[in-house]
Amino acid sequence: MSAMFDCSDPTERSEGLARAQRALASQQCVVIPTDTVYGIAADAFAPQAVAALLAAKGRGRSMPPPVLIPRVQTLDGLAVNVSLEARRLAEEFWPGGLTLICHAQPSLSWDLGDTFGTVALRMPDDRVALDLLILTGPLAVSSANRTGQPAAATAAEAYEQLGDAVEVYLEDGPRSADAGASTIVDTTGDLPIVVREGVISFEELRAVVPGVVLGTGTEATDAPAGNPASGSPATGDPEDITPARNPSAGAGRADGHLPPQGSN
Repeated sequence: MSAMFDCSDPTERSEGLARAQRALASQQCVVIPTDTVYGIAADAFAPQAVAALLAAKGRGRSMPPPVLIPRVQTLDGLAVNVSLEARRLAEEFWPGGLTLICHAQPSLSWDLGDTFGTVALRMPDDRVALDLLILTGPLAVSSANRTGQPAAATAAEAYEQLGDAVEVYLEDGPRSADAGASTIVDTTGDLPIVVREGVISFEELRAVVPGVVLGTGTEATDAPAGNPASGSPATGDPEDITPARNPSAGAGRADGHLPPQGSN
C-alpha cells in the first residue's frame, strides 16, 4: 500500500525521504515535487524500475524518461563528449528549467528506452527533489500523470491517477503547471540546437552561448503545462516532445529525448 508524507513537516519530510530512498533502492517508483509539476521517479540504473515507471504512465519505450541529477558535476558521469557550450549552459541555468540532450556514457548499465545513444539531463530547482537526488543519485523522472491526462500539481492529484503503482508520495504543496516546461537544447551535434523553447528563452540562451540555433519545428511553450501546446502534441504531458533531429549530428538518428517537467 502506498505511503504519503507531508514534507512541510520536518519529521515527516525526513521519514519520507528515507522511505523514498528505500523504495527506489528496491526498484519501486516514488512521486516527488519538482520546480514545475510533480514527477514520478525511478532508479535510472534499474531497467525494471524504469519499465515500471513507463507502465504506470501507460507509455512505451519510444518515450523514454529524462534523468534528473543532484549537481552539475554529475553531467560528466552520465555523458561523454560534453561540449563547451553544454557546460556553459549548465553552469548558467542549473539548477533550473534547462534540459540538455547529450551523448550517453556507453559504459553505463541502464536502459531508459529508445534513446538512440542520448540522454536528457536536468538539475531541478527544488529542495525536496535535490535532497532526494543527493541520497539516491540520478533518477529517471517523468510527470506524475497517466499519459494524456493533466499533470499533477500535488502528490494527492498524482495518487488519483497513479494509485498503488507508486510506493511513496512526497507531498510538498501545490506546484503550478503555469510554471511552464523546461527548455530543451540538443548538444549532440556541432551546434547546440533548441528543440523546445520553454521557461528559458532563446535570447537568454544566446546571451550565454551565441552559437545556439533554433531547430526546425522548434516548439514554443508559452501555454500552461498540460496544454498540448506546451508539450507533446500527442499527449499534452509537460515534459514530452516528439523526437527531433539535429542536422549537425548526422542523418538517420533521432536526437529527441523527453524533458523533465517535473520533472519532472
